[in-house]
Amino acid sequence: MTVVDNLWYLADEADQRAEQTYHRLASDHENYVEYERTRSVSRSRFRTVADRIRENGLPYGAHTLVYRDSGDLLLVRHEGVDMWVVPGGEVQADESLREGARRELREEAGIDAAYDGVGILARVNFRSDGHRAWGVLPVFAARAESTDLEVRDPDGEISDARWFGDLPEDTRDRAELLRWREQAL
Repeated sequence: MTVVDNLWYLADEADQRAEQTYHRLASDHENYVEYERTRSVSRSRFRTVADRIRENGLPYGAHTLVYRDSGDLLLVRHEGVDMWVVPGGEVQADESLREGARRELREEAGIDAAYDGVGILARVNFRSDGHRAWGVLPVFAARAESTDLEVRDPDGEISDARWFGDLPEDTRDRAELLRWREQAL
């Protein structure tokens, strides 16, 4: 009996959804920073991210790049990757991308923000065992409406939240965040 591997089909569906999501975000927003990353992953990880992408175009959910009047940026400490990152995560089925980003911001840092639009629009390519798929990483830009931080992460991945004028060296996508700050603020 021959086992049929449907990974190619899943990857094709993921690519189509990513394309739709990317074009919708790109046409609705302007003046954002773009970048691209490529990751080689195991087959099981590839299947997981392709499933996520197929749902809404996003492998890692939606995030928020929050700034306050001083120009400081909000970062949270993600223990799973052992780095400082912008707050964000998976978008639930009943949420818009921005609503998901806002909920994650409240959970991971305990603050509210006024959203400006998309600050960064990244493309993340995944490769595994001859298969390829890509997804969109939207990072919304937002001005903090409150600045007292409190981590209330139900997933337990976030251990700290802080404002930074100078970004730590162990900040994920540091160069792109600095480029956004230079362009936007």
